[in-house]
Amino acid sequence: MIEAEFRGSLGQAFTGQPQSFQGTLDDVHRLNLGSGANRAVFVSTLNAVTSHLGMATGTRHCRDDEPERCGSEIARNLLKEYGRVKVGLVGYQPAILGNLTRAFGVENVKCSDLSPKNIGSYKSGIRVWDGKTETARLIDWCELLLVTSSATVNDTFDDIYERAVTSQGKPLLLFGVTGTGLAALLGLRRICPFGH
Repeated sequence: MIEAEFRGSLGQAFTGQPQSFQGTLDDVHRLNLGSGANRAVFVSTLNAVTSHLGMATGTRHCRDDEPERCGSEIARNLLKEYGRVKVGLVGYQPAILGNLTRAFGVENVKCSDLSPKNIGSYKSGIRVWDGKTETARLIDWCELLLVTSSATVNDTFDDIYERAVTSQGKPLLLFGVTGTGLAALLGLRRICPFGH
């Protein structure tokens, strides 16, 4: 995770390619977003700026027991709003997946992830699918899609959004702090009950 600061406001972003960066907003604007490291700098800066402007809240990650409480809160809220639907989780997060399978049943939850250490393993009673090759299948199967906002940095969000929302009209919610600023600017639904 990296953290940007803009005029005392902070914004974070998850990335597999962290880097140090110091510069102006114009320098950030000029970054080549073809690299994951630069996208993380851009997104964390966007989070800090939108926080500073009062457009976004919860731009810093939860801590202590909050991740487990977050998973419970997310599952409870989704069940209340959507009923017992088929939920696709893009991006393995242990507390969220565990609470989704308890609330919706293992038969109604599927998960994909990009990490080789998670792909093919069983978590909370379900096999984690390969995010590169099986996310499209997960989207086609589900009725509700919960997507890690890290997808905005790892360059997978556009394809996920296109298939789920534009092509199939399915509800999509981002979870986590990484996509906070983007969600605020684009009017995307985001669920992150304990972001700071």
